[in-house]
Amino acid sequence: MNPMNEADFAKKREEVLQAMIAFDAGDAKRIQHFLKVYTYAALLGRQEGLPSAVQQTLELAAILHDIGIHAAEAKYGSPAGIYQEKEGPAPAREMLEKVSGIPEDMIERICFLIGHHHTYKDVDGEDYQLLLEADFLVNAYEDGLSPKALTAFREKVFRTTSGTAMLNTIYGLPE
Repeated sequence: MNPMNEADFAKKREEVLQAMIAFDAGDAKRIQHFLKVYTYAALLGRQEGLPSAVQQTLELAAILHDIGIHAAEAKYGSPAGIYQEKEGPAPAREMLEKVSGIPEDMIERICFLIGHHHTYKDVDGEDYQLLLEADFLVNAYEDGLSPKALTAFREKVFRTTSGTAMLNTIYGLPE
């Protein structure tokens, strides 16, 4: 996968951010959620030194990761992760294809990540791992998880140095 040049990517990222804000219009909680996940994912990816194409994929996937939530609620009456994973890739692909110049292989990977962002086994790549970690950093706060639950999840899912350090720092967990 080839990265986009930084100036082009910055424009495309802003276009996707604006499109996702419009997609979630009137739902401030969800907009705030994906903006926080995006910020953590971008930061963690830079701290881990991801190659440009992987960093770009991670950032776009983080913006769009919960795009299936509205369809999941309408179709299944639930925002559960399994339903988000089923319903998210199609609207994500549609949105990404409207943004000219995003490579097809990057769109494919972003859709894969959206379709697996609540699946914690068979994690195949740094972008996938960091998306899981960034989403958890936000979900843990929004769900008010206990220190015991945070520590258990850290041991089970967190794999990166920067993600683990961020979790420990934010929540005051012992190392």
